[in-house]
Amino acid sequence: MNRKYAKELAETITNAEIADMFDNAKKSITDWEQTAIVNKGITKGAVWNILTRGFNRVGDNHVLVKTNIVREFGDYLPEHLKQKPKQKVAGIKPVHQEPVF
Repeated sequence: MNRKYAKELAETITNAEIADMFDNAKKSITDWEQTAIVNKGITKGAVWNILTRGFNRVGDNHVLVKTNIVREFGDYLPEHLKQKPKQKVAGIKPVHQEPVF
């Protein structure tokens, strides 16, 4: 999920939807040693510990916290909240010229 869509979604998503996403991620992720999306220097397990500990399920959360949560674990959102893949334009042939040496 790209950063722009995650930020837009973070402004409207509810805490209950994020909690459901966390539950889906907890059940589905098998390799917690993958490199994290939000910080390439740590693993998905470390990001999980940081973001779930900082997430307030009943109160307000800062939009940056929710943005990072959605970016990292957005694959486990319900289908109606996931980012739609961009449609590639088919049939466009690139211009080519042989290199002149």
